[in-house]
Amino acid sequence: MDVVVNVVAPVFAIIIAGWIAARAGLLGRDGSTALNQFVYWFSLPPVLFLGLARAPLSDIFNGPFLAAFLGGLFLTYLVTLAIGWVVWPRTTKPDLPGTTGQNASMMALNASFSNTGYMGIPLFIALVGNSNLAPVIIATVIMSAVMVAVAIIMLEALGKSDHSKLKVALGIGKSLIKNPLIMSSVAGLIAAFIKLPIPDPIQRFGDLMGAAAGPCALFAIGLFLAGQNLKEGLGNAFWVSVMKLALQPIVTLVLIDCFFPMDPYWRASALVLAALPTGALTFVVAQRYQIHVGETSTAILVSTVLSIMTLSGILIALAPVFQKAVAG
Repeated sequence: MDVVVNVVAPVFAIIIAGWIAARAGLLGRDGSTALNQFVYWFSLPPVLFLGLARAPLSDIFNGPFLAAFLGGLFLTYLVTLAIGWVVWPRTTKPDLPGTTGQNASMMALNASFSNTGYMGIPLFIALVGNSNLAPVIIATVIMSAVMVAVAIIMLEALGKSDHSKLKVALGIGKSLIKNPLIMSSVAGLIAAFIKLPIPDPIQRFGDLMGAAAGPCALFAIGLFLAGQNLKEGLGNAFWVSVMKLALQPIVTLVLIDCFFPMDPYWRASALVLAALPTGALTFVVAQRYQIHVGETSTAILVSTVLSIMTLSGILIALAPVFQKAVAG
């Protein structure tokens, strides 16, 4: 229970504080945008860079972790894609934008995309401090690069786009190159490969900037959630949230215990990361393609609220593992 009081409660309290600030009119959409921009461009990149630069290569390329986490992610994506395509076809809602495949693909993204950057990193910092962040940083790279690219490819391939495959590929490449989370991660990987010594002033600067990432990101989530309308696509959002918060961690657990055994800390980290709510980047993708925009924002809200209970339960069960990691 201590982990709920000392870790989970403060994390969600900051989200609630952001929600209250928005509801009270103290900070509006402009405040949310400014905080998001600060976290995205200035605060999270140093966390990713230093986290990878300081990590041993054996941690960065942890095969069992990558296999189990990616396996749980993509199996959840495929199951939800099939359900969305067959059970909820476009014919049930003729005015829905996009093709059946695009709508199913957006549902699948919402059911498998963990909020590793804006919630996972702050949560892990609260759990284990600035050390031992390799699992959450690797997961953030996977979400920011791999899953965003998969989402764009699927939405383009399943849509009625006139864009050439080359143009789509170039667009994806350009968006990844311009992504500060990807670029800082690549720089961190290079630094780890060549064992580049990081000067103390740069490390202190990065640590100071990174310290703001957690509270700012969580507060921004609260601001964002305050502006969402629960009435749009609530039923859809609920079953997508069940897939995200229940199916994905269960599949990940089965993969770990049956096929990819690993160190207890990495096992616990994979389960927590798989159980995180839907990430806000899905809303960016939904807006870009005008597919399930309302449903996506509702899924983010519903999964975040429900994760208070599901994450608390998982963290209580795994608390001894994280306490041991902190102790040494």
